[in-house]
Amino acid sequence: MNQTELKKLVGQKSVDWIKDGMIVGLGTGSTVKFMVDELGRKVKEEGLNVVGVTTSNVTAKQATELGIPLKSVDEVDHIDLTIDGADEISADFQGIKGGGAALLFEKIVATNSKKNLWIVDESKMVETLGAFPLPVEVIPYGSQRIFDRFEEKGLNPSFRKKADGGLLLTDSDNYIIDLHLGRIEDPHALADYLIKQVGVVEHGLFLDRVNTVIVGKQTGPEVLEAR
Repeated sequence: MNQTELKKLVGQKSVDWIKDGMIVGLGTGSTVKFMVDELGRKVKEEGLNVVGVTTSNVTAKQATELGIPLKSVDEVDHIDLTIDGADEISADFQGIKGGGAALLFEKIVATNSKKNLWIVDESKMVETLGAFPLPVEVIPYGSQRIFDRFEEKGLNPSFRKKADGGLLLTDSDNYIIDLHLGRIEDPHALADYLIKQVGVVEHGLFLDRVNTVIVGKQTGPEVLEAR
């Protein structure tokens, strides 16, 4: 199976965790797209009764077109389960997310969820985080100063750009600075440093957060219980 087939496999499998009556956080990304498609099918064909809380405009559009009822995170008093992708998951189940630039909404939804389920193909499973660039969402005002500070600290920053060369804007009209670290020895210390920088809105380290991971492997989906 190629990577797309593995993503489809775990995306569809993850819908088994969604039960009737649940409020479900719907993540963002190429693997999640398959999950939302399958959820839409179950809502339409099997009458599955759910409410979705989306983590991006892209997912909201897809879910709306499929007829999945939606509410914002501020309109619900809890979220039973959030299903999302990840860009890297370490051996001790820490994660990097934000490759799709949706990390702020993703973290807000994840933080308000009783359980978090991540769906990935096997290429995302690593020993130690850091090969994937770590996204940091910053407000535009003063962003160059934050960039300079990251550079001085040796964090190898780069502003994320669109295909046309302009700076990418998140759904909240912020910028993303990607940190090219190679290896993150102490994710908790780095997370603490980043969130304390004035102008930083959020970072892509998702620590001590995931409960279950479904990994797409050639032999089939493997379910790992993290915490």
